[in-house]
This record gives sequence, structure tokens and C-alpha cells, in this order.
Amino acid sequence: AVQLTKFDYRLTNKLDEELQKLRCRVNYHALRFTKPINLIGRNLVKRMRTMSSRYIAVHLRKLCECVAVFDLHFISSKDYIFSINPWFKLILLQDMSAEVERSRGKCPLTPQEVGLMLRALGFVNNTYLYVASGEIYGGEATLQPLKDLFPNFYTKEMLSGNDLKPFLPFSSRLAAIDYIVCNESDVFATNNNGNMAKILAGHRRYMGHKRTIRPNAKKLSSLFKAWKQMEWEMFSRKVKLVQRRFMGEPDEMRPGRGDFHEFPSSCICQNPDHLVVGWISMKPGVGGNETVLHHTASESGNQWR
Repeated sequence: AVQLTKFDYRLTNKLDEELQKLRCRVNYHALRFTKPINLIGRNLVKRMRTMSSRYIAVHLRKLCECVAVFDLHFISSKDYIFSINPWFKLILLQDMSAEVERSRGKCPLTPQEVGLMLRALGFVNNTYLYVASGEIYGGEATLQPLKDLFPNFYTKEMLSGNDLKPFLPFSSRLAAIDYIVCNESDVFATNNNGNMAKILAGHRRYMGHKRTIRPNAKKLSSLFKAWKQMEWEMFSRKVKLVQRRFMGEPDEMRPGRGDFHEFPSSCICQNPDHLVVGWISMKPGVGGNETVLHHTASESGNQWR
């Protein structure tokens, strides 16, 4: 086993095709988490599967920094902001506007907005959620709207008990545990387009275009601002419209575009017979409605893909 500390050297995207394929073999096959991390991650997946045969994993980016920069009116003391990171002083001097930054799609969705997006896409409230996140600014009060929308709400802390104790001092190991559970989920959704979300999106594409939902934050911002003034059916229809090409479809990105980790096109079969393209809705099922994917290409065995 090799342990790398403070290692952040990224290879260029523009490599020969054979070298790109080698990168895929290294990224998705040769490199593995250590046994303790892999064991607890797999155990958490089993516990989620014991409660429900399918689940959604939601990655919430650490929100305290974004709130500190873009939502100063929520914070009574600027000293708190500077205690998070003195670099924010430079940001604040630029007099950034929260409304402008949100309209540009620069802010992650709040937990409530993630819940509204998922409900609008057709996921009902008995859907099981695994939520991966760091510290959320506002704590429980910020998460409560998401829990109200999806009561079957679980985190690694809730599922693991004392098993998690050896990992608590190490944020990167906690993130690795979340990565395993998110990667094994039937649907992965994120409130941001940060590094972890991109790497998971690429891994899931490589493993067969498993359903991955990224927010079209720029267009969603105006919908969230006005959703209470709309009929739910209208809001849902508009969310589905703006989320087209942000749902993890195989033809969502052209080869050569975007970061290699997000779209490892050199390593993905280009056979159109394997494309899974469609939209999400609900149909009656055992114990209530269930979410299904309507296919516009060849059928897949997994309705949630």
C-alpha cells in the first residue's frame, strides 16, 4: 500500500488515447481504499440495502464557507466569517452580491433546494436518502427541510455507531467512506459541481452510466425563488425541463470536453445500443408510488439508472 500526503498533482486532459485508458485502469481498478475504509463503506451500503432495495445518495458540499461569502445578511458577526478563513476578507472587499452569485449558478443548492429538486423530478417522500456532507452551516435547522421532504434520511454517523470512531479525526477518510456509499447508490445527486461530485460522476459513467443528477444551478435559482407562487405540477415540469442534460445521460457531454475525472470518454464504450436516456416520473407500486425512468433509447434492467 502507498500513502500519499498533500499530493495534488493532476495530469493534463490532453493525453494519448492509450494513456487515457491506462489512467482509467489505474483510477477505477488499481487504486483502492484501505481495508478498514472499504469494510465500513461496504457495511454502510449493506445497511442501506437492508432497509430498502434502492436508495439515493446526496452529496452536500460543505456550505459554511459559501454562506459566509455570499449570505452575509444571515451572519451577525463578521468575526465568525474571518475565523473560518482569513482569505474571506479579500472576498468581502469585492462587495459580492449573494443574489448575483446565485443567479450565475456559483452557489451550491441548499439542502431544502436539493429536496425540492428531487421531489420535482419524481422521487416520492418514502425514498431512502443517504446524505454525505461535512459541516453544514446552520446545522440541524438547515437540514430539517430536507428531512421533512424525505423522512428516510440517513448519514454515516446514524448508520455506523461506534464503528466510525477510529475515522473521526481524519476528514479525508470520512470523505472516502461517503464516496463508497455514494458510488454504490442507485441514484447519486449533488448540490454542487465540486471535485468530489465530478470524480463520482466520472466513476459512475465508467461503471455503466449509473444515474447521476447534477443541478443546473444557474437556471434552478430563478425557479427556487418563485416556487411558492407556482402550482406544484408547473414547478415540477419546469425543473424537469431545466435538468435535461444534467441527469447523467451518456450523450450529455462530448468527448474532449470537461475534466477527465468527470467524463473519462476514452474509457467508455461508444456503442449506442448501450445508451440509457430518458426522464424520471412516478407510477403506482407496492406500498405507494415508485420512481421510474422512461427510456428513449434501449431499455435498461435498472429503472433508476
